Amino acid sequence: MEYSPPPLFKQGASARAKMVFFALIALILLGVDSHMRSLAMVRQVISTALYPLQVVALAPRDALYYVGDYFSSLADIKAENEKLKLQQTVNARTLQQGQQLLAENIQLRHLLGTAERLPVKSVLGEILYDTRDAFTRKIVLDRGLQHGVALGQPVIDHIGVVGQVTRVFPFTSEVTLLTDKNQAIPVQVVRNGLRSVAYGRGQSNVLDLRFMPTNADIQKGDTLVTSGIDGVYPPGLAVATVSQVENKSADSFARIMCQPTAGIDRNRQLLILLTENKLAPRPVDDAKEKNSKAAGILRHAASRTNGTSGRGIVEAAPAPTPQPATSSR
Repeated sequence: MEYSPPPLFKQGASARAKMVFFALIALILLGVDSHMRSLAMVRQVISTALYPLQVVALAPRDALYYVGDYFSSLADIKAENEKLKLQQTVNARTLQQGQQLLAENIQLRHLLGTAERLPVKSVLGEILYDTRDAFTRKIVLDRGLQHGVALGQPVIDHIGVVGQVTRVFPFTSEVTLLTDKNQAIPVQVVRNGLRSVAYGRGQSNVLDLRFMPTNADIQKGDTLVTSGIDGVYPPGLAVATVSQVENKSADSFARIMCQPTAGIDRNRQLLILLTENKLAPRPVDDAKEKNSKAAGILRHAASRTNGTSGRGIVEAAPAPTPQPATSSR
């Protein structure tokens, strides 16, 4: 009986023979290509034909790389955005501080120039805070008795009058602004020299010229300066500008509103003028002088009398009450 190999063995032998055959062909082609360089064109054609297959085979890998790069770039951009936002906040704060310092520097330069032009000594003060009373217009400065500040001294900025010192402490002082309802300042119209008194209304940037007749020569746009007749404010300091004039025939007085020239609610640094009250004492009224002399005579007579009768005479003849004379008004 003849032996026959199994089919799997025959298939394995055939596959090995094919592999050997293709290996020999590959070796032959390698040897020919290395010596003759004749297969370059064949390689280019085969590479061009197989390029789409390579792209399709590498597509999943490229897609994974692309997704990874996308999320990595997104995280980097987000972190960079947060960093830029923080830097923008810091830059904005620095810019704001720089602008504030620039404005303060300009204000200090203006005040320095104003102090050099003034005929009186002055001291620079900085506003600490506003007073807590909502019905008054007052501020507190960081200068007091130790710096030569006294009651009644005017406070100005580089443009005009701001207010007046009304309370003084060793190291601080309280200033009542012109717009306070209890504050008044003698003024003079630059155009014609007309004198008046400006009163505060308790409102920001508003002053009143009260008790001015309807035919007073005051026009909108007139500049008001200190008259200097009160002995407190030096003459010629800018106070306000007339903003509204209402003359009604039915009223006894005109309604005149003014806008302060100085930056009352804007500046941080102010000048305190170290002025002194040099006014002469007010002369004694004639009626008061006569009454005082009569009272002195009665007291002298009472001192010379003895007993109850003398006291009765003194009590029966009291000193007459002084009556104001119409001409003195």
